[in-house]
Amino acid sequence: MHGLFALSSLLALAAAAPSPRQNPGKDIIIQLFQWNWDSIANECKDFIGPAGYGHVQVNPANEHIQGPQWWTDYQATSYKLQSKRGSKEQYKNMVDTCHAAGVKVVADVIFNHMAGIDNGVGNAGSSFSHYDYPGIYQNQDFHHCGTPGDAIQNWGNRWQVQNCQLANLADLATGNDYVRGKLADHANELLSLGTDGFRIDAAKRPFSDIPVTDLQAIFSKLSRKPSYVTQEIYYGGSGEVTPGEYVEIGQTGAFQYAFALKLAFEKDGIASLQNPESLGYSPSSSGSSNTFVTTHDTERNHQTLTIDSPNNTYTLAHIWILAHPWGTPTVLSSYQFSDNDQGAPNGNYGTCNGNGGANGWYCQHRWTPISGMVGFRNAVQTNKMTNWFSPTPQQVAFGRGKAGFVVINNSDQDWNSSFQTGLPGGKYCNVIDGVENDGGCSGSTVTVASNGKFTFNVGKRNAVAIHIDAKL
Repeated sequence: MHGLFALSSLLALAAAAPSPRQNPGKDIIIQLFQWNWDSIANECKDFIGPAGYGHVQVNPANEHIQGPQWWTDYQATSYKLQSKRGSKEQYKNMVDTCHAAGVKVVADVIFNHMAGIDNGVGNAGSSFSHYDYPGIYQNQDFHHCGTPGDAIQNWGNRWQVQNCQLANLADLATGNDYVRGKLADHANELLSLGTDGFRIDAAKRPFSDIPVTDLQAIFSKLSRKPSYVTQEIYYGGSGEVTPGEYVEIGQTGAFQYAFALKLAFEKDGIASLQNPESLGYSPSSSGSSNTFVTTHDTERNHQTLTIDSPNNTYTLAHIWILAHPWGTPTVLSSYQFSDNDQGAPNGNYGTCNGNGGANGWYCQHRWTPISGMVGFRNAVQTNKMTNWFSPTPQQVAFGRGKAGFVVINNSDQDWNSSFQTGLPGGKYCNVIDGVENDGGCSGSTVTVASNGKFTFNVGKRNAVAIHIDAKL
């Protein structure tokens, strides 16, 4: 799982020479998938904040159907803030604790639908039946498209995809102003508790979506503008609405880019990723794209690289998205599962141990190559890509101005070469396998000459990354 990288516990980077930062932003997001509120609060305080992550993305906070499966979180039964993750009070404590650690909170919100079962009782005690959620929605508040069971019959018919339902999920009539008001009320309650931003579930998927005009109307009712928004939006086929049309709302999930990562790291060569805009099917521009290696959906259907991908490609791809300036990266931190429905382990309490996981959790955000690249990205900020060098399709090296330099060897041969950087001369900690502490480095080091060059033997399926804040 961890490939060839030696993992060691993360320690705070000691202060180094000032870096040429152009703004103080920290843009990296961790998706702590299925972690409960108390465990997220502790992780913000103990690791996420000190490591330099900017945002934590959390599961939906509202009441949902009962059951241990992970997807029950996405079948809402009311907007009471009581879920498997915890209570409203625990959610508020989590937000406050993360803020105290310098971490913003992005909440997953479900605007597209309610539950997919005909009747039941939610985990907070709310009774419901299909199209009847007492005190919230009745029959007239849902789409009824006239097909058998109101289900999508023709996947090529855009009107059906927007106005019929998938898998019996009660499809909300988001064109209805009353529905828009209820959704805005839910979002406003989250904002009142200090929530910083939102991830909009099923904004536009191949099988169900929300018209952008409806999202615009919902957001016009918010009490304040979220500091960050990302939307689950897939790039559609010919004639479909494109992700670019949603950028007024916020960033869009770069699913096509994740598919391209898998193809490049497994077959075509990572040099093809130098300019994502040139891929042709890139979903949108850098500033409006939320990048990732995998999501909680695609790690189950294997459309993207996963923790089980061979040859260390999963970790190397994370190094790539954290080093490359294109997009805003999200790191999925997930758990072990033996079937695709399996919910979180350890009573939903996320636990890590040093630089890895514990009690069934993976804790990818703590892996030394990934957490090391958080410091790299925070150091390089908006510096442009420089000194590109790629002698083969699976070997690339590039700098980020005068602030950082990375080498990724996705081949099966060692890469012994000299590299030109923009960094000042000196000795640097290789943040892929070590951390800088008290002037020393727990892993390998790189010596940059006064002319900015260094020579290094980068092992097969391995990487090297140095930056100004890891200068010894």
